[in-house]
Amino acid sequence: MKDLVTELQNLEYLDWAERKLSPGTPGCFLKAYEEKDGIRIYYKLSNYDSYRGVFGHECVNELVVSRLLDVLNIPHVSYRLIHASINIDGQALKTWITSSNNFRKADEEKMAFDLFYDLEKQSKESPLEFAARYGWKHDIYRMILVDYLVANRDRHGSNIEVLRNMNSGEVRLAPLFDQGVSLFFSSYGDEKQIEKFDVMKDIQANNYFGSRSLEYNLSLIPKGYDLNIAALKETDYDYITDGLEKVIAPLHKKRIWEMIWRRWNYYEKIRS
Repeated sequence: MKDLVTELQNLEYLDWAERKLSPGTPGCFLKAYEEKDGIRIYYKLSNYDSYRGVFGHECVNELVVSRLLDVLNIPHVSYRLIHASINIDGQALKTWITSSNNFRKADEEKMAFDLFYDLEKQSKESPLEFAARYGWKHDIYRMILVDYLVANRDRHGSNIEVLRNMNSGEVRLAPLFDQGVSLFFSSYGDEKQIEKFDVMKDIQANNYFGSRSLEYNLSLIPKGYDLNIAALKETDYDYITDGLEKVIAPLHKKRIWEMIWRRWNYYEKIRS
């Protein structure tokens, strides 16, 4: 598939200078970018530290969630998983990285949602009420569902962005992005951990909206509310997991689908 490049690519020229720390996650996530034909392309690694190098499967998770959102027909940043040779601080590494295109228009600037809320909120207005006032309630409900389906632990206020037109001042919510800290991210490929993991576990997450409970946050979506998304089907397994056996173990691939599918069925059961 076009979103999975298994042939080793030489990307040793990239400068991995930007480092992003994520609360509760060891190491850090390194970022790089380049300009191609006037388009900025962003690259991201899985977890990294100078001793272990690159470890974890956050980049694989980005691809899986991107495909899931394709199926559900939810606006999102599309990620590409690339087998690449890179260079970090003079050390050559072969690993998997993700790439994505800039989702901002030329006349737009970005702002973290939590900062925008602090600047523009009305007295005693909750973040969800604030989002509803701007016409974004529907998007937030869909985000809550997605985070539950993939057990996303890292939807803090900067992992949701507002895009402002610098000429007109109009604002819009950015498409969903940065879902790597999800699924079995903390197992680091340990098949025993992956096998025994309870895929229906109510994971405690760093959520900006709602509580730390992903399952409880589903209750914020009114019963019977139409999210206007496509239904997930068992046959979507082929599209969502296509080619992953070249990157992760068969058990890992199987369990990813089990988590998504069982959580979808739970949502279908309770939503009405």
